[in-house]
Amino acid sequence: MALITAPPPLLRHPTHRRTVPALLSSGFLVLYAGFALREHARFGTTGYDLGIFGQAVRAYAEGRRPASEIRAATAPAGFMGDAYPLLGDHFHPVLALLAPLYRLVPHVETLLVAQAALVAVGVYVISRAAQRHLPERRFAAVAVGTACGLGWGTQQLVGFDFHEVAFAVPLLALACRAYLDGRTRASACWAAALLLVKEDLGATAAVFGLLLVRQDRRTGLLLTGGSLLGSALILYGVIPAFAADGRYVYLSQSSGAYGLLDGWPVKALTVVLLLAATGGLVLRSPLAWLLLPTLAWRFTSANPAHWEPGLHYSAVLVPIAFAALVDAMRKDARLPLSVRLPLSVPLAVGVLLLPAQPLGALATPGFWRETLREAATRKALELVPDGARVAAGNSLAPHLTDRATVHLVADGVLDRRPAVEWIVADVREAWPAGAVERVLRRAEERGWRVVRVEAGIVVLSGRRSPGPPGSTRTR
Repeated sequence: MALITAPPPLLRHPTHRRTVPALLSSGFLVLYAGFALREHARFGTTGYDLGIFGQAVRAYAEGRRPASEIRAATAPAGFMGDAYPLLGDHFHPVLALLAPLYRLVPHVETLLVAQAALVAVGVYVISRAAQRHLPERRFAAVAVGTACGLGWGTQQLVGFDFHEVAFAVPLLALACRAYLDGRTRASACWAAALLLVKEDLGATAAVFGLLLVRQDRRTGLLLTGGSLLGSALILYGVIPAFAADGRYVYLSQSSGAYGLLDGWPVKALTVVLLLAATGGLVLRSPLAWLLLPTLAWRFTSANPAHWEPGLHYSAVLVPIAFAALVDAMRKDARLPLSVRLPLSVPLAVGVLLLPAQPLGALATPGFWRETLREAATRKALELVPDGARVAAGNSLAPHLTDRATVHLVADGVLDRRPAVEWIVADVREAWPAGAVERVLRRAEERGWRVVRVEAGIVVLSGRRSPGPPGSTRTR
């Protein structure tokens, strides 16, 4: 006598099956967007990277090539232009998809909400994959989807301004789900689209092609060959063609004081967190091979910031890891329940790490309370006229990119042509190191007028005409 009972009526209809993943992803969308918008409102976002991407999307929306005056502050030696061509820095034409949204809502917050939506779509896809391939586990969609949404990589992306890799999250989730479903051509198409997100993801797409060879030799080889060829063209042709110095600058930065043999306590922590998020089962799926390209370039990087689990660099690993978890769990379906990994394990890991992750701040009263410094900063920004050329501190820059031409307060900014007319800076700004103090001192030496000083926020005008009505100097 069969012991398997029919599924509840609620789960039989396709529309009803989508309800749980849809509600879950909608909930994360609200959490992600709520955090990002409040973090921006409290001046937790920065010119690097939100300001840069805000200028890029604004350029696309206005029919121009993506360029950034903020990025010009750290341009290669010899660059004398006003705005740095961003396609000569990284290859991310996918950002053009945000241009129509920005034209409708021309505010940098549009990028933050779009990023939240992209990550939430990834959660939906992974939740649906768990629902489809783990039918014997009643709460698979909720548990795996929630663990994915709380994943430290996705949270770090949401907590770090905006980044183009947000597009990679749903693309990788869709590619992995199609792989699990056996839809090789769909999987290859989603993976191939990664080349439009960022140049380093071409290696991930190439490895994906090798995985597909086992199911569909022709499709897999086409994806691998096309990805390798596309990556070579991007790195040695497209980016140098747009770059001011005619080269891909990060190739020359791949060697330095640090390398593969350095920083292994930090690198090991990244690996441990990745394994812990899936209870170690990620290694039981062929999809785990997709983790290697990203880990390889990060761990061989000369920049220690690439090694750690923080920032946005681990976001692309999360959909891969949880798709691999679903794959491993479906393989264990015939094992006794006593030896299967409980769904509570990856969920518990996400919950335990939550207090140390960005979303954990949502539960703290201080996160929602506006300080006197925030109020003073808003008043200072209001003094900058629309359309002005302004040098802004790193934490203030993204609040002006929608309505002004914004440079970063950095060495040499006062010598740019056309000249900047306003300076808005926070004297506590730590990056670029010491630049705020030097620029403010030089501006006063050149006769710039102090318009307002309050709570450490300084506004200076280089115009000879009287300042705006009500300009003050307070302490």
